[in-house]
Amino acid sequence: MTTLAPAKAVPTAGPPRTEPPRSRGRARRTLIAWAFCAPFIVLFGTFGVEPVFSSLSMSVTDITARDIRTPFSVDFVGLAHYTALFQDPTFLRAAVNTLYFVVVGIPLTMIIALTIAVALNSGIRRAKGLFRVGYFAPVVTSVVAVAVVWRYLYEPDGMINSVLAVAGIHGPDWLNDPNWAMPALILMAVWRHFGIPMVIFLAGLQSIPADLLEAARVDGATRWQAFRSITLPLLRPTTLVVAVLLSIGYLQFFEEPFVMTSGGPLGSTTSISYYAYEQFGFGNYGMASAASYVLVAAIALLSLLQFRIFRAKA
Repeated sequence: MTTLAPAKAVPTAGPPRTEPPRSRGRARRTLIAWAFCAPFIVLFGTFGVEPVFSSLSMSVTDITARDIRTPFSVDFVGLAHYTALFQDPTFLRAAVNTLYFVVVGIPLTMIIALTIAVALNSGIRRAKGLFRVGYFAPVVTSVVAVAVVWRYLYEPDGMINSVLAVAGIHGPDWLNDPNWAMPALILMAVWRHFGIPMVIFLAGLQSIPADLLEAARVDGATRWQAFRSITLPLLRPTTLVVAVLLSIGYLQFFEEPFVMTSGGPLGSTTSISYYAYEQFGFGNYGMASAASYVLVAAIALLSLLQFRIFRAKA
């Protein structure tokens, strides 16, 4: 008589094990992140992105001050404003003035900033922080306060002409002479703006390994040879940053002529930015927008050129 083995109990499937859905948690974190970013996005879109597209649309329409309340009467004119700009002698003069300001002002500012940065990094030991603050102070000083002081300096009987008179030189009427007004503004702009490039150059100098300079001195290199062969090549990325920042600022040359000369005398200090400001004041919104986008294109082209010149060599 055979006995049957007891049948094995078949495990019954229990309720499925549920794990917390990761996708739900990730979606919740994403929504929270967007909620925190939403105020900035709204403000940036309202005051940053929307004006850009509005001005771009204005530059290809015939909108004027009379059409603001009746926008449906505005007609599309394509590139007519851009063509008119390059046929306007006033705009061409403003473009030449801006180019003059950039070509002279940027190299002069970079040379002075680098020279002072090198002096602060190596030569001046005591009160170095005081010198840094003193050189940087013009950057944070109101342009109106700066203009008041420099207008007194540029007076026919001001301090600059008084110093020149001691050397037997008859100084010009700086701000009222078409030949000297722009150099006077360049000098003031360089004094006012070299503080930030100086700080950036100083940071770049302090990042250069001291071992390289010591090895160059051991090999018999002079200070100038070490600076030319080691310091300057290693400062190429820093120089690129300074050049791009100065290009963006100097191409938007506006505050100096606005406060000091009102674009005169005889249009010798009118810049593209000041020209756009005047066209906007006259109600020619299309021309003002077109001039602004010509300036944007100039900034982009000059920045691209500087990236090709100062980019680090492999």
